[in-house]
Amino acid sequence: MANLANHPATRDQAKVMNRFEITRRLVSLLKQDEAVIGGIGYTNFDLWAASETPSGRRQQNFYMLGSMGLAVPIALGVAIAQPTRKTFALEGDGSILMQLGALSTVAARAPKNLCIVIMDNGTYQITGGQMTMTARGADIVGIARASGLAQSAWAADEDAFAELVGRALKEDGPWLIGCRIDTGKPVDTTERDPSRIRDQFMRGLGVRK
Repeated sequence: MANLANHPATRDQAKVMNRFEITRRLVSLLKQDEAVIGGIGYTNFDLWAASETPSGRRQQNFYMLGSMGLAVPIALGVAIAQPTRKTFALEGDGSILMQLGALSTVAARAPKNLCIVIMDNGTYQITGGQMTMTARGADIVGIARASGLAQSAWAADEDAFAELVGRALKEDGPWLIGCRIDTGKPVDTTERDPSRIRDQFMRGLGVRK
């Protein structure tokens, strides 16, 4: 079991970080064609923007459009189907609150290759900034641990986030990393072409030529 004693015990103890910057840092740490599932909203948009390279956008990303709360279930399916591929789910606090049952399902299946990253700014930002329950005291990392995901931790800051991602890439999971993030606008918007997103992702995973 991973030692996470040096990470913040609660949401309030974590630094508020910039969503795009930590998304870009995550993408920069990926080395071996890891799958990344972006949930709806600004988390998705920043993954899109952070994944542009001189040779094109990485094909191992899947951008969820319009279906709230499904990043973790989709990532779980990918992790089970391709157990040698590290898989990341990027999800917002509002979306994971809508789909908390997925956390206990992940714990029960215990895929060693799965890492869930929760971007928590306490708002349903894309629909107007309405408050979520994490702003009223709900602690996603605490909920994850109570659901059976023992390797769950708040990222104290950017360096701690990179350390946790590095451990998830090297060590067995499942992992959950909680990130307190700001309410900044995304730097780009995901292309809304579901068929193309699906096809590119399937090619990136090697299941379609």
